[in-house]
This record gives sequence, structure tokens and C-alpha cells, in this order.
Amino acid sequence: MSDLLIRNLRPEEISLAVDWAAAEGWNPGLADAACFATPDPQGFFVGEIDGEPVATVSCVNYDERFAFLGFYIVREDFRGSGHGLRIWNAAIAHAGARVIGLDGVVAQQDNYRKSGFQLAYANIRYGGIAAAPVKPPADVVTLDTIPLALVETDDATVFPARRSTFLRAWINTSGHVGRALLRDGKLKAWGVIRPCRTGCKIGPLVADDRAAAEAIVQALLPSAGGGEVFLDVPAVNPEAIALAATLGLKPVFETARMYTGPIAPLRIDRVFGVTSFELG
Repeated sequence: MSDLLIRNLRPEEISLAVDWAAAEGWNPGLADAACFATPDPQGFFVGEIDGEPVATVSCVNYDERFAFLGFYIVREDFRGSGHGLRIWNAAIAHAGARVIGLDGVVAQQDNYRKSGFQLAYANIRYGGIAAAPVKPPADVVTLDTIPLALVETDDATVFPARRSTFLRAWINTSGHVGRALLRDGKLKAWGVIRPCRTGCKIGPLVADDRAAAEAIVQALLPSAGGGEVFLDVPAVNPEAIALAATLGLKPVFETARMYTGPIAPLRIDRVFGVTSFELG
């Protein structure tokens, strides 16, 4: 068998990793590839044998201190040959001395620990047909009318790095719908819903409390057109779990959020929906 050649995926090729993720049942968004390329275009890798892709991984460097790993997939007919470890090592090397986060499948936790990752908490995907929306409060506005700097500052309370470029793309991409709740000039809650291979996902969903989070959800649900909705919530946030239950959503999938080192304290109690399992 020929040697494995590892190279960067060009931005227009990142759809390959997204398609493989879809085949694994991870249900990515329809416009994820373009958005994911924005923070670190060099952070996506493919392993090829004789020009044929057999493995993918990403390790996106958000800043000088933090990176996030995802899309770690080896084609089934090439597993067990060491190709996964080689492309994994290439991704880890790309991060350098940065702390790395990931959302891994629960069954692989022991393998991630061997690479220095430690469990922080579980994230649980809830899905289903959401309860019919009610009219949201009058102070819910479209997210793109909020100064991006205000959104960035709020996002920094729930994510380990500033991700301005990514947020700009995520909010403004065609098909993505964002809403925000402002009270007394303060951003109380905000969220984005996007169309996926199946249904729609809400994420991020960030709020000061459950009532504010629910107001955003009710404003976003019409964009789902009555179809399936998915919400990825930290298992350590009971209010987020309660919100998912109120919406009539059921657990369908679970990941392990893990890090290779310490990160700044985060307000996980304000995370009612994770942005994505691939980029954090």
C-alpha cells in the first residue's frame, strides 16, 4: 500500500470533511464549510493514498492560546492501519503550544486521554419537532442589527477565545437567522439557527437565564418551518436541559467536551446551545 500523504485542505475543499461528517450522522449545516474556513484556513487536513482521500481532521487555531479539533474521520476501509494517528499528530502539531479543545464521541474518551485531553463535561444533542412557537417579546431584534463588538464581548464569556472572523461569517451567512434580546442597552440573549442536512440547528444560544433563552428560541423557530430542530446543550447546565425538555426535544447524541489544559473560566450556565461540535 502506498504511503499516506497529508496536506492542507484548501478552503473550497473543506466540504469534503463536512460531507464525511454527514455520512457519520453528525448532521452538519448546509453552509458550514464556508463558515468553518474563516478563522484558520490552514487548520484543515486530508490524508491521501495515491490521490484518494482516506482521512480528515481539523485543528482550528483561534488565537495564540487556544485551538479546537474536529472532523477526525478515517474512512472505514482504511481504519486500523495507523493513518488516523498520523493525521491526528499533524493536527496536534498545527496547534503548537495552544490548549486544544474537542467534542469527541464518548467511546473515544480513553484514546483522547492518551493524547493529553481531560474531560470537562458532556454535551447532549436534543432533537425533534419543537413545540409550536409563541410570539417572542417585542424587544427581540435581528442579530445583525447589534454591533458585532457587543456580540464578540458576550461570546467571550462562554468560549475560550475571541472568534470575531468566525462570528461575522456565522451571523451573516445566507440561510442563517440570528436574533438578540436587548434590555436597558444590555445584550441579554442571542442565538442563530441554520439549516442542516436534516432539519435545523440552533447554536450558539447564549442567555443570562432560561426565560431569555426561550425568548430567542421562540423568535428562531419560525425559520425551521415546522421541521426537526436540534439543540446541543452542556449537560452541566440544568436550565438548558429543562429548556430542551420544554420544547419537546429528546436526547439523540452525546459528546465529551475535553481540553488539553486549563482555559479561562467560562459562564457555561449561559450556554443554552453550543455553536458546533466541530469548531466549538
